[in-house]
Amino acid sequence: MARLGTALQVRAPGSWGWQAGPASGQPLRYMLNLYRRAADREGRPRHSRSLGTNTVRLVQASSHGGQPWAGRWYVQPLTYRLEGQPEAEHLLRATVVYLPSLPLARSRLLCALELAATGKAPRVLLSPAARSRRGWAEADVTPYLVLRNGSMGSLVLRHVCVHAGRAGGHNAPVAPSHPFLLLYLNDTQAGLAPPAAEPRRHRRDTGTLAHDLPGYLREQGGEKSDCSLRPFPVSFAQLGWDHWIIAPHRYNPRYCKGACPRLLRYDYHAPNHAVVQSFVHQLVDANVPRPSCVPYRYSPISVLMIERDGGILYKEYENMIAESCTCR
Repeated sequence: MARLGTALQVRAPGSWGWQAGPASGQPLRYMLNLYRRAADREGRPRHSRSLGTNTVRLVQASSHGGQPWAGRWYVQPLTYRLEGQPEAEHLLRATVVYLPSLPLARSRLLCALELAATGKAPRVLLSPAARSRRGWAEADVTPYLVLRNGSMGSLVLRHVCVHAGRAGGHNAPVAPSHPFLLLYLNDTQAGLAPPAAEPRRHRRDTGTLAHDLPGYLREQGGEKSDCSLRPFPVSFAQLGWDHWIIAPHRYNPRYCKGACPRLLRYDYHAPNHAVVQSFVHQLVDANVPRPSCVPYRYSPISVLMIERDGGILYKEYENMIAESCTCR
């Protein structure tokens, strides 16, 4: 949880550069739908998720001002500023999400995106690569973001719409929502590690002291341990983080508690050091503490949060939920 706590400290209200951004409306609804497809209500990543990465950042555009409407036409230049992206986040792909069709009272607004002309390069009409059932279209802009040195620069687009409807129909000018940029990133520091395969059980595990000590396993008898997982549900509101964590609302990290047994079985996955420490406590010096009951295996959670600049971030943080305990 330390990794998540560090990440949240720099996004907390009052931290350097933090400002309440426009994390609302269509961008927020889009990211909430993405989150619900990728994680369950407790934040556990779904096995069926298809994001292909552990981090998705939504970047909102800044408009260039001016009057975008001219008769039936709407033309709005937009800039997406990408300076200052963390070095540990590697871009896999980038798409711009927009609504190609917006129904109005007496007509329909049809929209498209153009890559703004730069230098000798002409404008480029962006073709949508995919459309969702909710009407969103995504245009791939990955080739236009990656520079020669591998860093990302600003992206400048034109949002072009036109009224299409019956002759004589009249609609009051309606400004369509700005398209937003999605960055699919691989965070090499906070990424989701694949679940470790369950180790195969052998009669004899090479290098395990508990198997090599004469009579060690036979001496255990019926001794039991109460070292086990305990629930500890907590809400992000209790931590004061609910102003910028959108989902999940509650989180159960769980913890390990209980006394470890005098003799440690191999299925505790206790290290050799813990076996020796247990013997030292019993036979040599009682001031040396017995091994402690601690988490052994963890699983990740997915978090949806507001960033300092008002963007929205989906990220999977590993080692967030204790799944089993050991003695060490």
